[in-house]
Amino acid sequence: MKVTGRAPVRVDLAGAWTDVVYFFEPFGGATLNAAIGYWVEGELLVGRHAPTQDGVQIRYHTQVPTGSGLGTSAAMNVLWLALVRAEPVTTPEARQMIAEGSYQAEKILGIVGGKQDQYAAAFGGINLFEFFKDRSVVHPVRIPADKLAELERRLVLCYTGASRLSSRIHENVWGRFSRGHREVLDALLTMRDSAYQAKEALEKGDWEEVGKILTLQFECSKRLDASTTNETIERLFSEVAPDILGGKPCGAGGGGCLLFLCKDQDAKSRVEEKITTHKMTLLPFRFDFAGLTVHIEP
Repeated sequence: MKVTGRAPVRVDLAGAWTDVVYFFEPFGGATLNAAIGYWVEGELLVGRHAPTQDGVQIRYHTQVPTGSGLGTSAAMNVLWLALVRAEPVTTPEARQMIAEGSYQAEKILGIVGGKQDQYAAAFGGINLFEFFKDRSVVHPVRIPADKLAELERRLVLCYTGASRLSSRIHENVWGRFSRGHREVLDALLTMRDSAYQAKEALEKGDWEEVGKILTLQFECSKRLDASTTNETIERLFSEVAPDILGGKPCGAGGGGCLLFLCKDQDAKSRVEEKITTHKMTLLPFRFDFAGLTVHIEP
């Protein structure tokens, strides 16, 4: 038997951090993200297909840079579970089961993180995800085709060249949260509520509002912990400020990838030029609406 599959990574647009159990169990979390056309791909080989003596081999590969902040580790775990499950993924219920299963596996291993990356990898598309103690809810964001194409044209994603260890940033943030720092709780509540605002703004095609929400995420993340930014990131944001409606680091921040929403195509060209001047890597993308895919050969 040969099982192949792939799972997309994502850019997080609003509500990051509120998908972590420490927050969503008491307060309810909400995140909005978009799966993009970069994937973790893999295969499970069993029996005659496997070159190993025990007759089983599993392997992965991805073009996504290490420590990118795009949810690569979660996408890999989602894919791993889907490969060993060895069944087609054809229903929302199956996607949710795999997302929850991969999250629970990470939790057992002591990995501190949230749920949004697993859900993005499993479902694909642009979604508002709600997380509660007893359930998770998926709300697709309905954007007209012309507006969706315009949004893709306005967005710029780049890799700074500096990976970061998100677990350390999580330890800092949740340590402050557990000690009762009010500014951390206020920032998290603001980020959660902004996910609902982002859904409305995206469906209206209100790019100025979307830009403000992106920047709000960045401002709130710095209130969570200073390590979510650095001098390099701040310098680039300062340089591109005249040409963007908003932007933010992806994931936990502190390095990895940065996302910008540009004012127009000329502005986008100027932003891309400044990024390359800083010797950062542009990652052009389109949205991925297929999500997790699995194919099985006898």
